[in-house]
Amino acid sequence: MLKPDKKLFLLDAFALIYRAHFAFSKTPRINSKGMSTGAVLGFINTLIEVLTKQKPTHLAVAFDTPVPTFRHEAFAEYKAQREEQPEDIRIAVPIIKQLLDAFNVCRVELDGYEADDVIGTLAHRAAEAGFEVFMMTPDKDYAQLVREHVYLYKPAYAGNAVDVLGIEEVKAKFEIERVDQVIDFLGLQGDSVDNIPGVPGVGAKTAVKLLADYGSVENIIAHRDELKGKMKDKFYDYAEQALMSKELATINTRVPITFNEEALQVREKNAAAVKKLFDELEFRTLAARLFGEEKNHKSNSRSLAVAPRPKRHRGPMKRLKKTLHPALGKRRPSRPAR
Repeated sequence: MLKPDKKLFLLDAFALIYRAHFAFSKTPRINSKGMSTGAVLGFINTLIEVLTKQKPTHLAVAFDTPVPTFRHEAFAEYKAQREEQPEDIRIAVPIIKQLLDAFNVCRVELDGYEADDVIGTLAHRAAEAGFEVFMMTPDKDYAQLVREHVYLYKPAYAGNAVDVLGIEEVKAKFEIERVDQVIDFLGLQGDSVDNIPGVPGVGAKTAVKLLADYGSVENIIAHRDELKGKMKDKFYDYAEQALMSKELATINTRVPITFNEEALQVREKNAAAVKKLFDELEFRTLAARLFGEEKNHKSNSRSLAVAPRPKRHRGPMKRLKKTLHPALGKRRPSRPAR
């Protein structure tokens, strides 16, 4: 079967920003103004890698907003254990948004929903509209969204190559029979990153066995009398918690956003605006690489750390064909930093 000609990349902004921040944590990049620029540099390097190597026809970057979501309303402790956002990231986010605008990249966000939900909705609508879609994030939760022409694209990190997961790769990774069982797997095991409790004492191996035998959280509960010993007790004591955990782990693919193919189209960057921001940030090496300029002076940065370069992808998806996806309607102006 021929792949679609339209290729959409959807980037999970905060997942990639945090990843860039931690990549520079041991060798922070500080410019002459005393600003830590590692998160910005790492994120923009990733964006440029996607644009130049994967050559998407459409692209959007999805952000979370500070407004609580339906998950917080369902479970007050959802993500409650997370530490306060680092100051470096708070400073980086509005700058990254300015850079995305300068690159003419569509930004999408919607109060009450996480970036996961926005990306999930756009990914499925794009696939239905004839796109091949790549959801770029290190977050394993996105595996539940994989379907025909929709892939999880896990970026290279810490020496590991890019990992592109289609339907068969997801089933193999989680040891499940169907992609939709990723949600059941997460509901049973829980997720410490998001503070989703799951069922106490049920780890990955137990979750895999239970799903192989019963198929879903609901069916496990319906047949809990067939379980033995403490496991039977767990699904009496924590049945509601298991169902709630599955609900919390489920990415909403019906977010009320507009699928605007034109808004997601990759456009030529505003070179003057990009150069101005690079100059302010003192990204001279990156500017020289992007614009082919001579480096006439040394960088004033106090660290010569270079953003990690992804290794060449060696997986089954070497040929990532053209496919893209639309954003939240029209391109939106930057929001003030919150």
